[in-house]
Amino acid sequence: MPVLEAAPPKRKRSDLTLLEVESIEMFINLLRLLGWPKSVGEIYGLLFVASTPLAMDDIMARLGISLGAASQGLKLLREFGAVRVTYQPGARKDYYVASGELSRFATSFIEDELLPRMQTAQERIERMKTMMIDLPAPERQTPAERIERLEYWLDKGQKVLPWIMRFLKL
Repeated sequence: MPVLEAAPPKRKRSDLTLLEVESIEMFINLLRLLGWPKSVGEIYGLLFVASTPLAMDDIMARLGISLGAASQGLKLLREFGAVRVTYQPGARKDYYVASGELSRFATSFIEDELLPRMQTAQERIERMKTMMIDLPAPERQTPAERIERLEYWLDKGQKVLPWIMRFLKL
């Protein structure tokens, strides 16, 4: 019967430095605002303060996350330009570093996530306005006022986004 070797113990969050914990918690909270998984914030927080590039298995061990969470998190962060692969002489693994370009990360998020959602919201508002016509007059006032207010705020958001984009590109 073959002898099975026990997997090396996963590192617990307590094995992280105070700086790493603080960075991880900050990015978990920030990225949760965007609806992103906790593991994405953990990965970015760890890489953000790492002084050397980390391989995916290092990230998994340090954070105690699964291969799936690490793989998906790194893929998402790469797509948004928040993380990049760096060459390590003689290494066969990919090593990751946080991109110092937080503005690129924010710009990518705005262009790829926020703007399309705002467009979808505008389309839904238009459909809701059309649907209100079928409501009896007494039932129309409250939704009409709320939809008008929603449209006002969406319009304000669409007007301020170009300014934000210019600021991020400075």
